[in-house]
Amino acid sequence: MLTAESLFLRARRPDLRIGLGVGKDLEKAREAELEAEDRGFAQVLLYNDAGSLAEDLLNGKIDAAVRGDLDSNRAMGAVRKAFQVDKVLRAAFMEPLGSRMFLLAPVGIDEGWSVDEKVELARLAARLMRRLDIDPLIGFMSAGRASDRGRSAEIDRSIEAAGEATARAGSEGLRAKDVQILIEDAVRDCDVIIAPDGVSGNLIFRSLHFLGGARAMGAPVLNIDRVYIDTSRAKASYGDSVALAAALAGMR
Repeated sequence: MLTAESLFLRARRPDLRIGLGVGKDLEKAREAELEAEDRGFAQVLLYNDAGSLAEDLLNGKIDAAVRGDLDSNRAMGAVRKAFQVDKVLRAAFMEPLGSRMFLLAPVGIDEGWSVDEKVELARLAARLMRRLDIDPLIGFMSAGRASDRGRSAEIDRSIEAAGEATARAGSEGLRAKDVQILIEDAVRDCDVIIAPDGVSGNLIFRSLHFLGGARAMGAPVLNIDRVYIDTSRAKASYGDSVALAAALAGMR
């Protein structure tokens, strides 16, 4: 079973160079730098410029990147430009209190609105989990139970999209199930949870982390060939995000 502690064990790679973005909170970045050094995770280099962080990651000057508290739009825009992708697709490592860790996607409000993107997120998340020695069960959520059909056109569309995404993922050989709106059931056995859309995924993330105390280690960008961990500026510490970056970069 994947846990924060198992990722911390993989993160002990002092030979790696991790770029960490610095916005207005230099002290928090310094704390993450010292934590990484003390725990032997990686060497941390601080970046004030989102473009330089993305370019150095692309060119191999650093082994992985963590957004830190850089502005989200600028940071993701720099990733899109450097890696020449139209959109970044992310999934967040979440560990609710007393529960198991899973990948949650989409967590960007503009992600995962089409069936194609839902399946692509599932495909990329499964690839990442397999690198962590897990053959994932993927749960596709919708805006209601199957019995809620007919209550509104929007709910019907969401239910149909989840069913179609589940079928398509299964046809590609992924282990997938339609979990409907029942996230309380999905967290018990799914390794990847695909929210109905990017807004609801972002709300799930915020509710679990900021209100429910779930650990949120960071959200790797799935559709680039380097390790870039997106983070929330509201995180109390970036130490675990640096550890996640080191753990994933060490497997490349």
